[in-house]
Amino acid sequence: MGMGMPPPKLSKLELRIMEALWDHGPSSIREIQERFPAKSRPAYTTVQTTVGRMEAKKALGRVKKIGGAHIYDALVSRANAQGRLIDEFLALFGGRAQPIMARFVESGKLTLEDVQRVEQHLRELAARNEKDEGRS
Repeated sequence: MGMGMPPPKLSKLELRIMEALWDHGPSSIREIQERFPAKSRPAYTTVQTTVGRMEAKKALGRVKKIGGAHIYDALVSRANAQGRLIDEFLALFGGRAQPIMARFVESGKLTLEDVQRVEQHLRELAARNEKDEGRS
């Protein structure tokens, strides 16, 4: 993990706004609002207020102005924001992944293929760590 500030804590609405920016790139408030499905679309003012709060948290920032509209873009990467959520989620389970994995398996959300991919990733990390240790 890189040093620096941990990514800001985001509410559900804030995460949805980030999703819009991660998926579509720099956007105006109107564009962000229009990316919500019609039946669950927040009011323009709600999006505007939330974007202002997120700007203060440094989750997003103004990148330019087109006409009278400010264009915003994500300052936090999807991977970074997901990492924070996953760390908080794990903390609820005393930092242990095992009960979470078991639940995923029982609910069919974790496949054998997923497990094999994780195993491969763990092997690569172990190999990389061995190489790093040899260097010191």
